[in-house]
Amino acid sequence: MALEKTTTDDKIEIVGDYKHLQVRTATIVSEDGTELSRSFHRKVLHPDADISGESAEIQSIAAAVWTDEVKAAWQTFQEAQASARS
Repeated sequence: MALEKTTTDDKIEIVGDYKHLQVRTATIVSEDGTELSRSFHRKVLHPDADISGESAEIQSIAAAVWTDEVKAAWQTFQEAQASARS
């Protein structure tokens, strides 16, 4: 009778012009190989995010889609939003 808790990034989506990464993490509790419960957590990673603590899979996806052009466009968008609020 051993309880086990595992987490996995079970869904990764690339969304929008700025290639935001939407990551869904599943937390699974099982007992002797039988799943007892599953819950989900979502987060969105933007092109200026620090992804050093993310999984190798997420880091490689970000490296592929967050080109210098995408990062520059995101920075320009952020600056425009900040000046619009002022």
